[in-house]
Amino acid sequence: MSNFPAASPLLPEVFALHGKWRASDDAVVCRNERRSWSEFVAGNHRFAHGLRAHGLNTGDRIGVFMSNSLEMLTVLFGSMAAGAVSVPLNTSVSDEAIAAMFADADIKALAVSEEYIERLEKLRSNLDGTIVWLTPKARAGWTTIEALSAGQPASLPDAKLTPDIALNIVYSSGTTGLPKGIMHTHRGRRDWAYDLCIALRYHGKARTLLTLGLYSNISWVAMLCTLLAGGTLVVHPRFDAAAFLETVASERITHTAMVPVQYQRVIEVQEQSPRNIASMQAMMSCGSPLHERLKKSLFRNFPCGVIELFGLTEGIITTLDPEDAEGRWASVGKPLIGTDICLIDDHNSLCAPNEPGEILSRGRITMPGYWNRASATEDARYVDPSGEVWIRSGDIGYLDSEGFLYVVDRKKDMILSGGQNIYPQDLESVLMRHPGVLEAAVVGAPSERWGETPVALVVLDDTHNDGEISTEEVLRWANERLGRQQRLTACKPIGELPRNANGKILKRELRKSVADEVWS
Repeated sequence: MSNFPAASPLLPEVFALHGKWRASDDAVVCRNERRSWSEFVAGNHRFAHGLRAHGLNTGDRIGVFMSNSLEMLTVLFGSMAAGAVSVPLNTSVSDEAIAAMFADADIKALAVSEEYIERLEKLRSNLDGTIVWLTPKARAGWTTIEALSAGQPASLPDAKLTPDIALNIVYSSGTTGLPKGIMHTHRGRRDWAYDLCIALRYHGKARTLLTLGLYSNISWVAMLCTLLAGGTLVVHPRFDAAAFLETVASERITHTAMVPVQYQRVIEVQEQSPRNIASMQAMMSCGSPLHERLKKSLFRNFPCGVIELFGLTEGIITTLDPEDAEGRWASVGKPLIGTDICLIDDHNSLCAPNEPGEILSRGRITMPGYWNRASATEDARYVDPSGEVWIRSGDIGYLDSEGFLYVVDRKKDMILSGGQNIYPQDLESVLMRHPGVLEAAVVGAPSERWGETPVALVVLDDTHNDGEISTEEVLRWANERLGRQQRLTACKPIGELPRNANGKILKRELRKSVADEVWS
């Protein structure tokens, strides 16, 4: 008799049971195609057997360079069932970065959407250890995903999965040099999904709309929570605010996970042409700060409000429940269940309430380490006087007297001006209160007098006051509300703030734009 299900089943085993007991329920919906749980699980298992039949073993890495699709879901979850380690990459990265990250991961198979084949063909010589090249449609030198799966069993393969083997590797955005591969195990991803399911209010009837790329760890939050609970994923190939709202109404969407700039676009459309969004039960926002004005607007437009999540792919997570938002609009809440946090100063001493310090975390969701980067893993760890190991976030924050966390800024984005620490996010929150400012970012610029000085870049609202608004007015208005040592030296207009695929503002690009001018 098989010992499946295990006493503590891993995700592939949980999904296999959903295929049995939720067989006819929708598991995924994408581009007007639907897969029931029995179809979804069977497809994943056939793909898994196909990988193993082509020479991939448990622990081998499979690169994933794909756009949102049913095929991408098959590759991600079929690889998981095979014991292979998926390495999904952001499709907006450069060819040089693609080659570097896949070579670093030492991939043995590569799955590519049709529109990216030409790019990856150019990199074949850099990936000579790759033994299987996969794509959805037939092409010389490539194997189709369908052909790899054809004739294979629909049962879960015996991949000898153990809790501590790698499940996937997610590469950091990386501002300089080779991005770090953040490794997650089968146990870690399962426990991560369990804890997030509770915090983000998922359940077996959840219908979750995904609009970010499935390579993003934000998408992995929503994917794993939904599928762990036995719900339904509704996947859009790309984000479109009107399509988002139409799908919420037509598919009775209950959950979603997006970044603030997406929510801003959704609200703009909803306020102009309201759709029925009554089905929505829980929305998560992360990736960048959710400023007070936008957060309040979400509460006005969506009865469920929004759960703001602060976190790192490495395994640091806090959430602010909607019920706790009033009066704490700038907070990112409290630690995820089973996770602990603390704040330490530059001397590694614990910070008192309301005293800024670096945010540290420990718990079962913490990554075991960076792939092939022992020194980086060691740098990310802090051992306290009692011997407990914590992970450093690189973010500065403070805890109020009730234990709610407030994130001040990234440590590397802090501006040191005349010996004083200035946190850009404090200044940005003031700028965002101006009715004529749509978006704002503050960076440090070279200063003859102070070493660094804060400069704001703002996207102005042309509709405010009939377009009669200037950056000089915004600068004066903001400085009247900022502390003397926080005051902005300049305020410059910008058409659009540069962002990565997850909506995070690229401060390094903004710093370059002000680096050539030395301010007084």
